[in-house]
Amino acid sequence: MQSHGLSAEICQVQAETVWSRCLYTIATNAGISVTACALLAIRGNSDATAYYWLASIAITLFIRYLFYVAIRWTDLNRVAPHMALKLLSFGAFLTGIAWASLPFVVPQFDPLTTDAWLYLIMLGISIGAGLLGIGYRWLSLCFSMPIHLSVVVSVLLAGGAFSIVITIDVVVLTLLLYRACCGNETAFVESVARKLEAAALSSSLTAAHSEMMQANARLELLANCDPLTGLANRAAFNETLARAIREASKNHAKLGLLVLDLDRFKHVNDTMGHKAGDDLLTEFGQRLRNALPTVNTFIARLGGDEFSIIVTGSDAVCEATRAAEIVLSQVRKPFNLNGQTSTIGTSVGLALYPEHGTDADELFVSADMALYRSKEQGRGRWRKFDPMLRAAAERQRQIETDVLRAIEAGELEAWFQPQVCLHTHTVLGFEALVRWHHPTLGFIAPPEIVQAAHAIHSSDRLTGAVTDAACTLLRALPDMGLPNATVAINVSPREFALYSVSEMLAAKVARHGIRPNLLEIEITEEALLDTVIAGAQLKQLEQSGFTLAVDDFGAGHSSLTRLIDLKVDRLKIDRGIISGLERSDRNRAIISALIRLGEALSMSMLAEGVETESEAETLRTLGCWMGQGYLFARPMPMPRIASWLREHGEKQGAVSRVVA
Repeated sequence: MQSHGLSAEICQVQAETVWSRCLYTIATNAGISVTACALLAIRGNSDATAYYWLASIAITLFIRYLFYVAIRWTDLNRVAPHMALKLLSFGAFLTGIAWASLPFVVPQFDPLTTDAWLYLIMLGISIGAGLLGIGYRWLSLCFSMPIHLSVVVSVLLAGGAFSIVITIDVVVLTLLLYRACCGNETAFVESVARKLEAAALSSSLTAAHSEMMQANARLELLANCDPLTGLANRAAFNETLARAIREASKNHAKLGLLVLDLDRFKHVNDTMGHKAGDDLLTEFGQRLRNALPTVNTFIARLGGDEFSIIVTGSDAVCEATRAAEIVLSQVRKPFNLNGQTSTIGTSVGLALYPEHGTDADELFVSADMALYRSKEQGRGRWRKFDPMLRAAAERQRQIETDVLRAIEAGELEAWFQPQVCLHTHTVLGFEALVRWHHPTLGFIAPPEIVQAAHAIHSSDRLTGAVTDAACTLLRALPDMGLPNATVAINVSPREFALYSVSEMLAAKVARHGIRPNLLEIEITEEALLDTVIAGAQLKQLEQSGFTLAVDDFGAGHSSLTRLIDLKVDRLKIDRGIISGLERSDRNRAIISALIRLGEALSMSMLAEGVETESEAETLRTLGCWMGQGYLFARPMPMPRIASWLREHGEKQGAVSRVVA
């Protein structure tokens, strides 16, 4: 139905209009029906059929009256106007069917002569229904179409040329009626739509004007002000910084930019709730506003717990450093949050125009770098931007850009440092260490390589490449007289959360045909503590037969339970404990305790970073019999190993032999 596509308001007006005429149409139908029945009685040759027909009309009109009452009591015109229109149309259809039956129930009906007056009544009442149904065509059509169809059928049944002409006329009249109903409804809908739009527009103009004024005021406030702290927001900060730089450039002046955030702010939110966090930000903003000069100082909250301060004026450099100290002093004072006294720290980064940046973006990046350097150095302090920070950031970016290409091109190499017996100096194994000489940056330190690979999600590619090199060496060692020597590779704890290290290593040794126990997997102590992510994979590595070693043992906080549970094969004593061992009673006591621990757990101990003969002698005295360090050899590429073994054997006066 057409009304399905109309708005709810127009549909409601249609329902109200049709419903309001319902009683009038019922009364009109009742009157004309009685008249028709009386004429049939006068006509004669009739039995009680006319009265039965009148009774059927009365029943349909009563049903329509019930619909009328139900719609009024249920307020259906408002809550479900489509349903109301359907009910009213259905009632009209019932009455139309009753009228349509008239030619077929009259005895000895003669449509073309004596009874033609019935057609006049039927067609007249259908046209009247069309006039009364203006606004909703389906109500008129539901009543009229059965009547017109009845006339057409009854006339055609009479036969003859005259009936065909009459039929054609009735069909034309029906089409005209349909078109008139459609046109009336369209005009009605358009009229109602215009009235509704005019009424809505008229009623909303005053409110819209008032709301517009209020909205403009709110937008102006929101465009430049942080609603929580009352300080300037990021948009106002960006505009102010750009304008300050233009003025400083024009006047050949300087300005200072401070970027800061609150230390442990997330902890406050997590433990005390977001309201406490909001109270902290509000109080901190108020302290900045009260403590910093009102002249040549612009304070903004950039978002979250990040704030920024722009310092201008003739002495901007000194005032900026003074502002940094004021910020630190203000944040050291306790905050009262939810009735509890809390101390919150802050870190501050400072950049100066034009030394550290000639536009807003460059200056802000410089201040942000200084902020993160402040955090790295212990928080609770301020740091001025150092151009070396930008160089370091650019260096790291370049490394991250090139590291994957270098891995795929074979530019990253694995060098190997021997592990020897401290008593006999026989070679027991090697540790694989990644090396990369960048074409423009030169030598790249291993931690930088590992960090870059992790940053671009290529840790598996890096570890896989080192593992391939280690397996290649393991296949060559028997020909060098070292069939049982091991090769160790380092696996970062972060890798266990990125991919299945155990599956990758198992696939590598299977492809190279290497015994898993000859490949030693070095992990740091923090991986032992991560029982959720790393624990399952470490257990799988152990079950697959790989040798497990804990690197830098003694530098962290290893769990003794985890050491036992995982059946770690080797502990590597951290270089920090080995250095200056012969002069430190404390370090000797620590190493002695670690060696006893290793013996109790059936784990071999290896000392890292052995550089002097005195350190080696002290380790031998304490009971450590494995070492690695510059005293024996520096890391070397694989092609150098065979010649080094010969030189080492000649130096020791004998060929190196393997201790199983």
